[in-house]
Amino acid sequence: MANSILLITPPFTQLNTPYPATAYLKGFLNTRSIRSNQADLGIEVILELFSSEGLTSLFTETGRSDRKLSKNVRSIISLQDDYLRTIGPVISFLQGKNPSLAYLICEGNYLPEASRFKDLEDLDWAFGTMGIQDQAKHLATLYLDDLSDLITEAVDPHFGFSRYAERLGRSASTFDELETELGKENSLIDRLLTGLLEKKLDLYKPSMVGFSVPFPGNLFSALRCGQWIRNNRPDIKTVIGGGFAGTELRSLSDPRVFNFIDYIILDDGEAPLEQLILHLNGETGATNLKRTFTLQEGCVTYIDGSTVADIPQMQLGTPDYSDLPLDKYISVVEVVNPMHRLWSDGRWNKLTLAHGCYWAKCTFCDTSLDYIRRYEPNSAPLICDRIEEIIRQTGQFGFHFTDEAASPALLRALATEIIRRKLTVAWWTNIRFEKSFTRELCALLKASGCIAISGGLEVASDRLLSLINKGVTIEQVTRVAADFTENGIMVHAYLMYGFPTQTAQETIDSMEVVRQLFELGLVQSGFWHHFALTAHSPVGLNPEKFGIRSNNTEIGSFANNDLTYTDSTGCNHDRFSEGLRISLFNYMRGIGFDLPLSDWFGFKVPRTTIARDYIEKIL
Repeated sequence: MANSILLITPPFTQLNTPYPATAYLKGFLNTRSIRSNQADLGIEVILELFSSEGLTSLFTETGRSDRKLSKNVRSIISLQDDYLRTIGPVISFLQGKNPSLAYLICEGNYLPEASRFKDLEDLDWAFGTMGIQDQAKHLATLYLDDLSDLITEAVDPHFGFSRYAERLGRSASTFDELETELGKENSLIDRLLTGLLEKKLDLYKPSMVGFSVPFPGNLFSALRCGQWIRNNRPDIKTVIGGGFAGTELRSLSDPRVFNFIDYIILDDGEAPLEQLILHLNGETGATNLKRTFTLQEGCVTYIDGSTVADIPQMQLGTPDYSDLPLDKYISVVEVVNPMHRLWSDGRWNKLTLAHGCYWAKCTFCDTSLDYIRRYEPNSAPLICDRIEEIIRQTGQFGFHFTDEAASPALLRALATEIIRRKLTVAWWTNIRFEKSFTRELCALLKASGCIAISGGLEVASDRLLSLINKGVTIEQVTRVAADFTENGIMVHAYLMYGFPTQTAQETIDSMEVVRQLFELGLVQSGFWHHFALTAHSPVGLNPEKFGIRSNNTEIGSFANNDLTYTDSTGCNHDRFSEGLRISLFNYMRGIGFDLPLSDWFGFKVPRTTIARDYIEKIL
C-alpha cells in the first residue's frame, strides 16, 4: 500500500537553495490529500561531511589511502588540526548564522590555505573596503574548494559540490560501468548518504520513495540509495523521475537498472506519480500506469495506458518547501562577479511561470520533448498567489523563475500584478533577447523587483543565429541588453561555440562581439558552452541538414541523448575551450579588454573581421 511517499533529491545539486522538483511534487500531492515528505540529501550529506566529525573521518580515510598524493593535498593533510578547528564556524558563517566571523576570515590568518588561495585576486578591487561579508564568503569558498581537492584526490574521485559521479551518468549508453561502480564497496560519501537515508526512512516511514534525478550528477546517488533500500527495506517501492530520465532514458531496454529501482517515469511527474500510487494502493491496474518503465517477467516494459491527462498548470498547487532545512543551506561566492554569484549565493525560492517554452524553435534544443514543446502559462494573479504563499512558508522574498524562457507578455502582466499588490520581491529569470523587451518594459520589470536576467546570445554570429533559429540578431541582443542594463538589471549571456559548420573565423568573431559587449558594460556575466548534439533536437533528428554526420549507428540499452558527430567543416572546436574560458573570466572581472584575441590561445587563430566599434555603432 502506497500510504505515503518520501521525495528525495540525491546528491548533489545546489548548496545555497533547494532544487525545486520535490517541492513542486509535494505541492501537487497536497491537492490530492496524499501524504508526502521530502528531503534534500545533497545539502545534508555536505553538512555531515563538512563538520568536525565528518572531517575527522575524512582525514582518517586519507591516512589509509594508498594513492600517491600531490604536494598540495599533503599540505592540506598537514593542516588537519586547523581545518577541524575552523570547519564548524565557517559552515555556520556560510549559513548566515555567524556574520561576525567575517572579520577573522578577512584578516588572513584564520583559515588554513592551500592551492586555491595562490591566485587570489585583488580583494580590495573586488569588494572594496566595506564588503567584508562578501569577501569572507569568497575566502570561505576557496577554503571549501581546497577540501574538495583533498576529497577527489585522496578519497573519492566522483566528488563535486554540484554533482556526484557525473561522468558515470553522462552518455552512459550502457549500464555496464554504473553496475560495476555500484558493485564496489561504499565510499565515505556513500556511507554518509545511506546513513542519512536510513534516518529519513525511520522518521517518515514511507511506503514509497521517489528520487528526483534532474542531472547526470544525481543518478549514481539515486541508484546507490535504491540499492540500499532493496537490500535493507525491500517492502518499500522506489521510483526515479526528473530531467535525466525524461531526456536520457526514453529508449531504455537494459533490465539491470531494475536491480536497484522499481519504476522509472518520464516527463512531468505529477500524473504518472499519482497513477503509480493508485496502482500500488490496488485502486487501478498496472495497464493504467502513465509513462512508466518497470520490469515484467524479466523484461523492461514501458506502460502508458492511462487515459488521464497531464495536470494543468493552474491545478498543480503551490510548491511546498516544508520538511527542507531552509536555514541550513550555505551561500558561496565562487566567482567575483555580482551576476554570476546568483547561482550559488543567497536563498532563492524557485518557481515556474509557465510549462515549456513559448518559442520552442531553437535547433539545438530538445524541442521534440514535452518539457519544451508544450507551452502552458500560468496567470499573473495565480503566480502572485503562489509567491505570497511561498513567502509565508519560507520567510524568503527572493525568487528565481526557472522557465526555459519567460515571455515578455507574461512578465509584463506579472510585474504589473506584483506592483498592484505592493509585494516586496527580488527576482530573476531566463529570457530570449527579443525586441519586445523595450526600455519601458525593462523599467516596469525593475520596479517590480527584477534584479537580473539571463539569455542566450549563443554563437554571437548572425549566420549561425539564423541556423539556430534563435529569432534574434546581434543588433537586437545589443539593444535589449542595453535596455536592461540602463535600468539597473544585470545581464548574463549564455554563449555557445562549436555549432555545426561554425568556422574558426566565426568563433573568433563571436569572441570579439562578446568582448565588446562586456567592455561597454552591456553584459555583466557569461558562460561558454560547447555545443552538444542531442537526439531530441532538430539538429539531432536531421543532422545532414546542418552539415554533420551522426556517428551513433545503434541505440544504446541505457541512456540515449548525447550523440557524437562529424562536422563537415573539420574545425576542431575543442582547441578553443580554454582560451574562451580564460578570456571570459577576465572580462567578467573588467580586465583584459585591450589584449589581442590571439593572446588567449596557445596556437595561431584568425584575425577578427569585426570592427572595434561594431557594438558601439549599433547603440
